[in-house]
Amino acid sequence: MKKIIPVLILLLSSLPLSAQAVSETSAGGQLTIGISQLMAHPALDNIAQGIRDYLEEAGVEAEFDVQNANGDVSTAASIAQLFQAEGCDIVIGIATPTAQALANVFEDRPVVFATVTDVEAAGLDGLENVCGTSDAVPFEEHFNLIEHVTAAKSIGMVYTAGEANGLASMERMKAICEANGVSFVSSSVSNSSEVRQAAQSIISRVDAVYVANDNAVISAVSSLADVCMENGVPLFSADTTSSFGTNVFIACGFNYYESGLQTGQIVKRIIDGEDPGTIGTEHLTDLEYYVDLDVADALGITVPEDVLEDSVYLMRGGENIA
Repeated sequence: MKKIIPVLILLLSSLPLSAQAVSETSAGGQLTIGISQLMAHPALDNIAQGIRDYLEEAGVEAEFDVQNANGDVSTAASIAQLFQAEGCDIVIGIATPTAQALANVFEDRPVVFATVTDVEAAGLDGLENVCGTSDAVPFEEHFNLIEHVTAAKSIGMVYTAGEANGLASMERMKAICEANGVSFVSSSVSNSSEVRQAAQSIISRVDAVYVANDNAVISAVSSLADVCMENGVPLFSADTTSSFGTNVFIACGFNYYESGLQTGQIVKRIIDGEDPGTIGTEHLTDLEYYVDLDVADALGITVPEDVLEDSVYLMRGGENIA
């Protein structure tokens, strides 16, 4: 899908190679931006929309090539090769595997990553032509939230073993649980179709289930939430966006449309001549809470007043009553 949107480009003569190449292309012809999205789910879709909306509002004229890897790492690599063959001036990877694939192919053109959870673990830190936004998960805060609401003695987690941020997230939550004397039970998946079975394999051994910003798991969060509800176990999520219309109990995460706007701003800075290496990684900071009161009633859990007061979304009968 391609769309032409009107733009303003500044040409700076003394720019690093990647930024200079973008500016020269912009001055001499049509700027081409490739966007590689790992898969379709609400959070990633909102990021993509935020990027496009920011650039449109900023007056950026570019030809966009938007591709979806459908959750497949090999497809993400093929998309990176496609963008190289097309001569894209800037490429954007939404989620860790797509960003890694682009960084592996592009060395002299800007690579912008959108909401990579663990930039260092993904091997995207400190590269001269790579920059972007990180939705580094506040694991301590999430653990404290679970303990505050449920006093859980065992926490379960389904994660994607083949995705850098999925594995890193599991290891981080495991370490926090062990440090606090809480049992940690995990089950790994290779894709979203395995999430329900993985959840069923651990649900009888846990008091609560937690899901981080793991794309394969988040894309199947409805299945995970259903298993939890069927077994009377609360599900806590790091993503509010994908929680609507599911049996997720409480979510605490970032506004991914806003993160898309922030990523779009970084792209515009590169177009205007800023070196990606000096931009580095910008971290998302503003968390928002989501609580489903119907799920709370079904589970027989009383949500503490301080959590209710902090919630941007208080869901009752499918409506936000906050």
